[in-house]
Amino acid sequence: MFEYIKKAEEKEWILGPYEGVKLKILHKDEKTGGIVVLRKFEAGTTVPAHTHPIANEWAYIISGEWEESETIYSEGTLFYASKGKKHGPHIAKTEVISLTHFDGPLTVE
Repeated sequence: MFEYIKKAEEKEWILGPYEGVKLKILHKDEKTGGIVVLRKFEAGTTVPAHTHPIANEWAYIISGEWEESETIYSEGTLFYASKGKKHGPHIAKTEVISLTHFDGPLTVE
């Protein structure tokens, strides 16, 4: 049996760090502050270039179309940004749902 099981439907969407972005925190590691989160980007949302100074980020597109560096990516794409590495801007061409893991606290600069 898995040590942790959580159904996304049991969690509520909360406001994210940018307008047009909502989060469902599926798991938080109390020791590291790391989280596993569903992110929903409304169509047309642009997230400016930014860094996560104390966490590496892995993001997997579950649905939707996402523009990054003038290339459109869709479901099945995995992104990685190491802590402190500037990335973005990200543009949601449609509504985008991603499963994202931060291995430390979610902070944005």
